[in-house]
Amino acid sequence: MSKKPQLTRSKLPISGRIVMFFIRHIQHAMGSMGELWRDPVSSIMTMAVLGVSLSLPAALQVLVKNAETITQSWNSAAEISLFVEDARSERTIQSLITRIKVYPEVGEVNYINREQALEEFQSLSGFGEALSYLDTNPLPAVVTVTPSLRYSSPTGARELLKKLELEPEVSFGRLDIEWLERLQAVVKLLERTVLAIAALLVLAVVLVIGNTIRLAIMNRRTEIEVMKLVGATEAFIQRPFLYTGIWYGIIGGILAWIIINLLVWYLDSALAELLGLYGSQLQMQSLSLVELGQLVGLASFLGWLGSYLSVRHHLRAIEPS
Repeated sequence: MSKKPQLTRSKLPISGRIVMFFIRHIQHAMGSMGELWRDPVSSIMTMAVLGVSLSLPAALQVLVKNAETITQSWNSAAEISLFVEDARSERTIQSLITRIKVYPEVGEVNYINREQALEEFQSLSGFGEALSYLDTNPLPAVVTVTPSLRYSSPTGARELLKKLELEPEVSFGRLDIEWLERLQAVVKLLERTVLAIAALLVLAVVLVIGNTIRLAIMNRRTEIEVMKLVGATEAFIQRPFLYTGIWYGIIGGILAWIIINLLVWYLDSALAELLGLYGSQLQMQSLSLVELGQLVGLASFLGWLGSYLSVRHHLRAIEPS
């Protein structure tokens, strides 16, 4: 009686091999998830460490993003004050305003005559009664110029100020923008700080996952020896450990996203109160969906990398006796 020939892997069609390839990967992915929940305390602690580690650079990134949004809004609100010479008539000043409006660097022009300037100073300074004893108005007329978006940076605004001061009716101009340059310098420092801290924490994540996978390999040493005895390939043996590292990264990235959202929710009211003092109504931004995908993708890659380095090193040291 002849035996029925068995369908081996080599006899499978290409489509069948592709299907089996994905099936095996899905089986190992689900199996590695089951291994995590067999030791929930250790797994949750490792995921929490990864989530906190990833949330630190992510929190700094959120801080930088909000700082850039604030500086952009303040850039567009920067104004140049042009003080007009006292001897100039209203007709001459209107001619000056007409010329300034033609400048391509100018976004908006407002005029405050001498009477309006005095009334505003009286209301804001608290010296209203004392100023009423003055024989003449000591304040000059002021033309306020808001640069266009293209020239709203400190450098562009300074160039526009130099150009406007060449007008014959202008006594001098003022641009109080040093504070904005300091703020931009702080934002640049934060960006470099994010990169430095992110690099250190990326290394920490790889080391934590690598050490966790090393312990998992040691706990399954006997099983690995048996698998090698029956002829299992290294790729087959190491695949569950690689998926374990990926799961650690994915869940750690999601935990980091949750931590960031809670942090933004906690700080949003305080930031709104602070910005309200400066006349701004901006709302604190959290991580977008694209940034969430990038964070989870980076975390899963770090999990795979830490697992791969640990598996490649420790599996070679295990040989059946």
